[in-house]
Amino acid sequence: MSLEFALCLMTLFLLASIGTPIGFSILVAAIVYLAAAGQDIGLAGEQILQGLYESFVLLAVPLFIVAANIMNAGTISERLLNFCVAAVGRFRGGLGHVNVVASLIFSGMSKIIVEMMTRDNRYPPGYAAAITAASATIGPIIPPSIPMVLYALVSNTSIGFLFLGGIMPGLVIGAILMALNYYLSVKRGFALEDPVPLRELPRHTANAFPALLMPAILLYGIYGGVTTPTEAAAVAAAYALLLSALFYRALSFRALYQILVSSARSSAAVGLLIGGALILNYVVVSEN
Repeated sequence: MSLEFALCLMTLFLLASIGTPIGFSILVAAIVYLAAAGQDIGLAGEQILQGLYESFVLLAVPLFIVAANIMNAGTISERLLNFCVAAVGRFRGGLGHVNVVASLIFSGMSKIIVEMMTRDNRYPPGYAAAITAASATIGPIIPPSIPMVLYALVSNTSIGFLFLGGIMPGLVIGAILMALNYYLSVKRGFALEDPVPLRELPRHTANAFPALLMPAILLYGIYGGVTTPTEAAAVAAAYALLLSALFYRALSFRALYQILVSSARSSAAVGLLIGGALILNYVVVSEN
């Protein structure tokens, strides 16, 4: 390892350890490498511009963020949560199972489920936080996944194959977490939830069915050759907007404006991370 690369890594870990946002940490560390190696600092900007302009797939990131924010704001996530409660809430450790299944379907509902689990002391806060942290790891594995998009960008890997490869591991992780949650719920004597009557399950399924179709539409579009992964992200955002605004009638123009502003900020934060990754990728390649 060269001295310049060692300085780069030390700077990265030092800044990250004191709480500097990881995007800034990577950017500063990469610039330290360029300065120590006597290379033109302008290479940093060049690598970012080349990486961004040549990567059409990056458009998928803000589009997936918009889709997720619309689902959270337009009662779609609430309908999905009600479906999960009706489907698996009747078993021992019911809300824990709901937590895992919700992460399999849509991983943006963690905060809501933690509040449900800790309400009236149903579950200890530590247990609710632990199972939420564990089930949240399914989000980057089950498609659509923004980390997979970023990995595909850096490694020149097919997003379609990454999405396809994440389905089975995600389901296996979910099954293991639900089995462990059942075991711990029996061992610790967690109370049973009031089960949703089976006759109401079709109604909850029908309410959530349009939202449940989104992953199927994405995967069919990509693997059926109908859309590219980036176009599939645009379809996801448009589909979420149509569901919330027209089908469920739960999205106003004011709310949509707030969603777009919030999504732009989140996309900018991810953009900083991508920019740093592009420069760091150049550094790693230079060091073989």
